[in-house]
Amino acid sequence: MLSFIIRRCLTAVPLLLAIALLVFLLMYLAPGDFLTAARADRDTPRELVAQLEREFGLDEPWYVQYALWLGNLWPIGWNENAAHWWNRFEIDMDLGFSWSYKVPVVDLLATRIPATLLLSFTSIVFAWSIAIPLGVLAAIHKDSLFDRISALLAYAALSIPEFFLAVLAVFFAARSGWFPTGGLTSIEYEFLSPVGKFLDIAYHLILPTVVLGASMIAGMMRIMRANFLDYLRAEFVNTARAKGLPEGVVMFKHVLRNAINPLITAFGFAFSSLLSGALLVENIMNYPGLGQLVYDALLKQDQFVVMASVMMGALMLMLGNLLADLLLAWSDPRIRLESAA
Repeated sequence: MLSFIIRRCLTAVPLLLAIALLVFLLMYLAPGDFLTAARADRDTPRELVAQLEREFGLDEPWYVQYALWLGNLWPIGWNENAAHWWNRFEIDMDLGFSWSYKVPVVDLLATRIPATLLLSFTSIVFAWSIAIPLGVLAAIHKDSLFDRISALLAYAALSIPEFFLAVLAVFFAARSGWFPTGGLTSIEYEFLSPVGKFLDIAYHLILPTVVLGASMIAGMMRIMRANFLDYLRAEFVNTARAKGLPEGVVMFKHVLRNAINPLITAFGFAFSSLLSGALLVENIMNYPGLGQLVYDALLKQDQFVVMASVMMGALMLMLGNLLADLLLAWSDPRIRLESAA
């Protein structure tokens, strides 16, 4: 298991570098850069613009600029002034400087990534907690009125775009006043107790979680229903019933445990869809996450922020796929990661 995780982490490094190179080339080929506004401003001294161009390597070819950024990305440094040799190693990853936000990119990502991870986690929990029970009930009561209504609602949910649902959620929050129209915390957040801070964040997460998780519920419910029906006809289920096991044990210990495996496999893809959907949802609902940061950085041509944000998004996707593989191996003892790697 440990060697499997190490190999997956090592193979992720060149993939992340390739993604960063692709994003860098797209930003490089786009007209203008993050100093375009400064060049157009007559109050900005030309000497300052030239100095910033030399500092950020904008007067160099694209491969030199990418090499400079890649060299600063190396996180391990060496401090000659440390008293002991084991204290001379320093971890300092430099992802560049944000010209639009006037802060280092690392500090900027540190405030946005936790918010996106929290929203993705709550959306997955919300979707799974609704899709799995509905899929199981629809399979147990196949061709019943409940099955037909759930199928109708599922297809209706699939037909509603996320951005439209986000607009409706913001409109509902503004008209009713029941929920906040944006943000992760309220103004008085710093003055609340620990329990009050937790409840304040949970209160602000309700609408974004529902909007982002609603698009997942329909597809997951239909997958769960189909898998549950397939395993209901399996031979081991007939054997378990022949042994006299209670129907509840047969349904939820034998059938459900096998039927849920495809959903675990699709966990990584669901995580990636959440990250892509968060780009629209976070901007419409004014949620301070990674999606909103990427959108603002693209508009302002903040190159280092875009590259670092896309890399972090890709890293989160890889971690989601790795977690899905580990959960699948834990759920199904027949899967051995060492032999399959």
